[in-house]
Amino acid sequence: MKAITVSDRAAGAAGLRLDELPEPHAAENDVVVQVRAAGFTPGELAWPATWTDRSGRDRTPTVPGHELAGVVTALGYGTTGLTVGQRVFGFADWARNGTLAEYVAVETRNLAPLPADIDFVTAASLPISGLTAWQGLFEHGRLQAGQTVLVDGVAGGVGTIVAQLAREAGAVVVGAGRGSHRERALEAGAHLFVDTEGDWSAVEGGVDLVFDVIGGDVGARSADRLRAGGRLVTIVEPPQLARTDVDAVFFVVEPDRAQLVEIARRVRSGALRPFVGDVVPLEEAAAAFGARAAGRGKTIVRVGD
Repeated sequence: MKAITVSDRAAGAAGLRLDELPEPHAAENDVVVQVRAAGFTPGELAWPATWTDRSGRDRTPTVPGHELAGVVTALGYGTTGLTVGQRVFGFADWARNGTLAEYVAVETRNLAPLPADIDFVTAASLPISGLTAWQGLFEHGRLQAGQTVLVDGVAGGVGTIVAQLAREAGAVVVGAGRGSHRERALEAGAHLFVDTEGDWSAVEGGVDLVFDVIGGDVGARSADRLRAGGRLVTIVEPPQLARTDVDAVFFVVEPDRAQLVEIARRVRSGALRPFVGDVVPLEEAAAAFGARAAGRGKTIVRVGD
C-alpha cells in the first residue's frame, strides 16, 4: 500500500515521503479500514509516541496522521459492533502507525459508524478536534449554560468546534486570536472577539472558563481573566498558575464512540459545522504537513477515489 512515512526525527516534516508498506493486519479487537480521507496534527512529529511503541521501542519508519474516515475491510478476532463494508470515522492510536496511508489497523473502540449523509472529507476533520472540544468543555470544563467561555485559538480546528459547542450549550463565547481571525471567530459562533495582540477589553469583566490551545503568553493572559472559582482547561502543557482561587486542568483527548456519535448528529442537524481548508491527495500530504493553515480551516488528505 502507499503511505506517508518518516524515519528521521531531526528532519521533521522535511523527512516525510511517499512510500510503499505492507498492508496492516487486524489484531485482536482491531479492524482494518480502507482510508478514504485522513487528518493530521502538525505538531505530532514532536510527540514521543510518534516514534516508539508503548514499550518505548523504536518503530520507524512511522506513518503519521491519526484522524480517519473510511470503510472497514477486515475484522480481527473478538471484534464486535462493526462489519465489513461499514463506513466509519474515528482516530488511530498514538503509538501505532497512523492514517496517512491507504489502509490502517485501528482498535474497534476508537471508531464510530459514519452516517451516509456525511462525506468522508468532512468526517475526517472531526475526530480529534471534535472530541478535544467535547471533552474539554463538558468533562473537564464542566460548562454550564449562562457561563462565559474564552476560547484561545478560536480560528483553528479545535477552536471553531469549541465555539460552536459552547454556544449551543448556552454559554457566552469570547473568541481569542489574531486580528485577521475575527471573521472566522464570529462565523464559528463567538459572541465577542479578542485580538490577542491588541485590545483585551472584551473580557475585563472576567470569564468562567478558559479553553486554551495556544499556551505561552496568550494562555497566561487568558488565565488572568478567570473569575474566582473559574477553570482553565488546556491541551498544551500542565498549567502552573500562581492563583489559588481557580482550577486548572491539562488533558489528552481520548477515543469515545458515544461522543463521536453525538458530534456526527450535530453535523447532520446543522448545529455543528466543521471548517475544512485545503483538501490534498496522499501524494501531496508531505508538503501539506509542513504548511501553516491557521485560519483557513483544517487540511484534509484525500486517499483514493
